Amino acid sequence: MKNILDKIFFRTNNLDYISQSIKNLTKKTPSKKIFEAINSYEPQSEIRYVGGCLRKIINKEKIDDIDLATNLEPKQVCDALKKNNIKYYEIGINHGTITAIKDEYKFEITTLRKDISTDGRHANVEFTRDWKEDASRRDFTINSIYSDKDGNLFDPNDGLNDLKKGEVKFIGEADKRVKEDYLRILRYIRFFLNYSKQSHNLEVIRSIKRNIGGISKLSKERLLDELKKIIKLDTLEKLAKDKLSLDLFFMIFPELKNIKLFSKLSISNKNFLKDKDFIFLLSLIIIDDSDNTDYFLYKFNIPKKDQKRIKNIDNFFLEKINSKTFTKKNMNSLFYYRGKEAVIDILSHKIIKSGKDDKSLKELINYYENNEAPPMPINAEFLMKKYKLQEGKQLGEKLRIIEEEWVKNNFKISDQQIDNIVNS
Repeated sequence: MKNILDKIFFRTNNLDYISQSIKNLTKKTPSKKIFEAINSYEPQSEIRYVGGCLRKIINKEKIDDIDLATNLEPKQVCDALKKNNIKYYEIGINHGTITAIKDEYKFEITTLRKDISTDGRHANVEFTRDWKEDASRRDFTINSIYSDKDGNLFDPNDGLNDLKKGEVKFIGEADKRVKEDYLRILRYIRFFLNYSKQSHNLEVIRSIKRNIGGISKLSKERLLDELKKIIKLDTLEKLAKDKLSLDLFFMIFPELKNIKLFSKLSISNKNFLKDKDFIFLLSLIIIDDSDNTDYFLYKFNIPKKDQKRIKNIDNFFLEKINSKTFTKKNMNSLFYYRGKEAVIDILSHKIIKSGKDDKSLKELINYYENNEAPPMPINAEFLMKKYKLQEGKQLGEKLRIIEEEWVKNNFKISDQQIDNIVNS
């Protein structure tokens, strides 16, 4: 009897926590304004939190996006927002999604839907007012939990219970769900790594492997967006240690060769990586001594500024380097010519790839993080005035040699050194 009462108390206490956290979300964000705008539109209109934000509340994670579902059609959602002076844009309106913007928060508001047809990449949908119908078309039970602004849950697929047990379950047959949208293969990997407390269901794995060729139907943009959600330190650590997930992952991203380095990070290096962004973590995974990096950057059309950042690291390590390369004197040259971000990335890359807790390199990183490259103190006008040099190729060459000498000597150069260069 005591055990039963304990279980009831635990469940009630946990639900109280969830309910209170949802109420706090409503209170501390502009969600309340969105709820008021939709709920007051007509007598039957209703809006609820759904998906990721609830999953994260239940699991005590940081909430980084707020998704909402409503029984109003998209044009009605726009009308309700407009009447309440809430800005919005309609980029996803064809799929039933309106993005509302209030006080720098973004809210994705999606009309309840049912699938009419799917091809593994896109779905033709029809709007509905049936919450169960909308829930039944979603991918996993843990993503089909809804709540009103006061924390009253609507959970037709028992997602809350699955989340507590750590079960990542498709709604209905895995084979059917995967064929509806092949991106669900990657989403399965991500959710399994982040939420599962159980072993893989081998029938699910077999179903995924049967359908994994369908990944080729997906746009590179959708794949990259999902990859960004996986390439996070905690997820990569789990991925590196989960053979079945890793096998699936390599079938989709064979270029991500170095994931296993995340299976043996020291505590110090884990802490060091905590604040590193997607592009740096990606560089660790794709850079080797082949053309693998170039192939990945081309295949996924990575933005030019990010390509340049990764190539800075790649090119550096393709050169002949040794322990003496990583001195302040040599790094100053990199600092000056390529910038702060490049030198920090390269030093950080060296630390993680070596597998060592290299305090001297970490001290160098700290130095560069807290300093700016100094401006070159000698310019063409100074040389022309002091040494009567004429504007032209010779002047430019002298200035280049002076700059190189100044950088090589830790941003210092004497008058005698300048005289020697100019008069040579």
